[in-house]
Amino acid sequence: MMHSAFAALILALPLTSLARHEDGALRRRHHNVARSSSNNGPTYMRRDSNYTLQNKFVGEDFLDWNFYDAADPTSGLVDYLDEADAVAAGLASVDCNNVTTLKIDNTETVAAGGLRKSVRISSPETYNGGLFIADFAAMPYGCGIWPAYWTVSATATWPAGGEMDIIEGVNLMTQNQITLHTGDTCTLNSTAATTGSISSTTCTSSADADSGCAYTQPGTNSFGAGFNAAGGGVFAHLWNSDGITVWFFTRDAIPSDVAGGTPDPTSWGTPTAIFPDTGCDISASLYDHTIVLDTTICGDWAGAVYSTSGCPGTCDEIVANATNFDSECLCGSIPAARA
Repeated sequence: MMHSAFAALILALPLTSLARHEDGALRRRHHNVARSSSNNGPTYMRRDSNYTLQNKFVGEDFLDWNFYDAADPTSGLVDYLDEADAVAAGLASVDCNNVTTLKIDNTETVAAGGLRKSVRISSPETYNGGLFIADFAAMPYGCGIWPAYWTVSATATWPAGGEMDIIEGVNLMTQNQITLHTGDTCTLNSTAATTGSISSTTCTSSADADSGCAYTQPGTNSFGAGFNAAGGGVFAHLWNSDGITVWFFTRDAIPSDVAGGTPDPTSWGTPTAIFPDTGCDISASLYDHTIVLDTTICGDWAGAVYSTSGCPGTCDEIVANATNFDSECLCGSIPAARA
């Protein structure tokens, strides 16, 4: 029996970044997609306990991001398109409600083990901390599919500069995995209360086949079919010298301060994940990050665990049938703020 797949990312609200005024499963790295550090949008600056907007990406703003069109460094069976080709092919679009959709091609037939067209974009701005809030109405999922919302150094050669994976999973997974990868020796050393469970503690990329240190989210509404059925949700992460803290809010539980544009992480309750500085020099290990959205197929993770995923046939075979990729990512917004 074939399993249904959804192969697009839908951003329903702005992706925002807020910056401070002061300053388990087999998993492989993404590698960096460097590029520009030009400004895009207003700026969040912190005043006491408040955050103000540094950048806000919504609608057409995502089409101004850098479109990566080289070979997938995670060995995925995808052909990443540049902006012009992605828009022409309908793989990157914005609707009349200012909702951005990024998707995998679901019309062309390719050979088994061939490359299917997809999209990978990175923000024009780089960051060295801040509060990031991303609203997704839907995400890609299904056999062979590997979507991710993550940040990585744009100025260093991976793993230097580090990588943070905020949304990531493969195949028929129902629980999101939040992962930190570092070049420096780092260990996840946390006893803080979180809703997520620690699945691995070694962040250093040279250990454990680049699996990184990670949390697995509880429930089945943080990734894949369950996430989409619930109408998506909001992922927020705070990055400062104390470490990285991640929260997830379902569509019906988004805090009023987030919806109102005045985020206050101190009121959000128990976070999903915490990567404290106790086992890692955060400032030295993570720097000059760009925000990345992408969906690949098979590759170093989805392909490596495909045979035990409950999916039919092989990953090489799944990529050949266009009807396996009737899915998309719906992106509302991503704001970034400075505290």
